[in-house]
Amino acid sequence: SALSFQVLLKSDAPTGDVLLDETLRHIKATESAETVQTWIDLLTGETWNPFKLQYQLRNVRERIAKALVEKGILTTEKQNFLLFDMTTHPVSNATEKQRLVKKLQESMLERWVNDPHRMDRRTLALLVLAHSSDVLENVFASLADDKYDVAMNRTKDLLDMDPEVEAAKARGAEMIWAVLAAFNK
Repeated sequence: SALSFQVLLKSDAPTGDVLLDETLRHIKATESAETVQTWIDLLTGETWNPFKLQYQLRNVRERIAKALVEKGILTTEKQNFLLFDMTTHPVSNATEKQRLVKKLQESMLERWVNDPHRMDRRTLALLVLAHSSDVLENVFASLADDKYDVAMNRTKDLLDMDPEVEAAKARGAEMIWAVLAAFNK
């Protein structure tokens, strides 16, 4: 099953991204291959496993936000919520956000191929992550009603596909389907 797919390291060449490179080092250091589900749990901090503490990433959300601030995508603000101050990271680069929104909108409308295996893998991965982050409806919110309905229906059809079946058919996108299976679980 896609949930039991094991993550095997093909290359440990540095990516230039601190979190990705740390993840590669963890995957390389494991004695036996771990499943996609285990890595998602470990790398997102959603689980606490005393036997695998050395493979957990620390402060993932904060580190991702800091990296996006450094790249000029987000900014940092303090907001007061009644009794306490909270650090937030609103978007500061609306152009980059709009580029991603437009890419997803076009992939579901103008460039629709009606076959996930013919889709650009990065776009498919972005779609899965947007869905899993509950921001996909926002991506299509600016569309006219008829286009919104088309985009949402196509997206629903795509995301309702059986990840197990699609992973078996995938050539190079097995990991995307395994991640969807893990998020759907």
